[in-house]
Amino acid sequence: MNLNESPRASRLHIAVFGRRNAGKSSLINALSRQEVSVVSPVQGTTTDPVYKAMELLPLGPVVLIDTAGLDDEGELGEQRKKKTMEVLYKTDVALLVIDALDGATAYDEQIAGMLKSRNIPVIGVINKTDLLSAANADRDAAVQADTCRDQFGFRFMPVSAASKKGINSLREALSAVVPAEEDKFRIIGDLLSPGDLVVLVTPIDKAAPKGRLILPQQQTIRDILESDAIAVVTKEHELKLTLESLGRKPRLVVTDSQVFLKAAADTPPDVPLTSFSILFARHKGDLEELVRGARAIDRLRDGDKVLIAEPCTHHTQPDDIGSVKLPRWIRQATGRTLEFHHANGMSFPDNVQDYALIVHCGGCMINRRQMLWRMEQAAAGGVPVVNYGVAIAHVQGILERAISPFPLARLVWEEECAADSTLTVEK
Repeated sequence: MNLNESPRASRLHIAVFGRRNAGKSSLINALSRQEVSVVSPVQGTTTDPVYKAMELLPLGPVVLIDTAGLDDEGELGEQRKKKTMEVLYKTDVALLVIDALDGATAYDEQIAGMLKSRNIPVIGVINKTDLLSAANADRDAAVQADTCRDQFGFRFMPVSAASKKGINSLREALSAVVPAEEDKFRIIGDLLSPGDLVVLVTPIDKAAPKGRLILPQQQTIRDILESDAIAVVTKEHELKLTLESLGRKPRLVVTDSQVFLKAAADTPPDVPLTSFSILFARHKGDLEELVRGARAIDRLRDGDKVLIAEPCTHHTQPDDIGSVKLPRWIRQATGRTLEFHHANGMSFPDNVQDYALIVHCGGCMINRRQMLWRMEQAAAGGVPVVNYGVAIAHVQGILERAISPFPLARLVWEEECAADSTLTVEK
């Protein structure tokens, strides 16, 4: 992936929900002007959700998600519905599609209720208006849209995916309902002023595709450049020489968490230091809550289960961070005999309450909504969550320095230390 591409996790996720054969796949094809989804008169043609990353004007880079109908039946239907439900947790904007000939049903009300309960912006779509009686099609479609709006509490738009009627208006409506905070969560740009120097410490990760930087490094560089600041990239063994060669103090040093101690030793105390993973903890999740989760490391007891969660499925290396290094560092820091479990891929365990702690990666492969949902699931089960960068900084004794660029996170940590005599504020 080059720096001109938008990774799926950084794109607006637009999911299309509705009953079987309501025309969801046809609608996606019409919106995208591509044959993205298989269209068939046979109910249940869409099984697993179909993801398609594309540019959708006037929105820009998006992911369109075609889902199976929630009115699916049988054992296989239940599995399809489960996959559709998982899409809810990553959806930024939803389209609820209703067949103009059948009208709204209890299934549609069920879907609408789930979307509204998660505060997901929704646009209703009355599809297949081309099949209404030609003499009164426009009037009947408008009446049905008004009725559904009154019933569901959000806007409905009449369209025909087959004839493309109303599709351009639907694209404009989608642009209008995009959550205002979508552009709020910068990776690093809001910490910088034009002309600032940022030094990035980027070990060559064995898990990265040959010839490429890993995704968080790419995205951070892009955000620095878009902020009219200057990115200086170096490896960990050249960091000290790089800093001595700059001629002026950098605004920030950002390091891979795996070389935190080396970077901390070589970075002058008056230069702020953090990690890519901590930047992503703020960008994708809730940094303050993840900092609170660090205190749970000190409370682990013999026999406790710890979940290491990574949405990606990279090839495991002999010194893999999730399966090898983090378990070793946490065992060394706590002196406890612990049981580590791993959750790789997009599915998240249903039994989170069985764990004493969840240690989550930076989340570069999922969007913010999905990361926050995972944190909500953990909170509902009474389980603290910490992310890789925060956890590594804590067990290596440099958390306070690593979160120094984020005053609220540091305040939270100081409050946690003051409230728990087993912790001390790190120097």
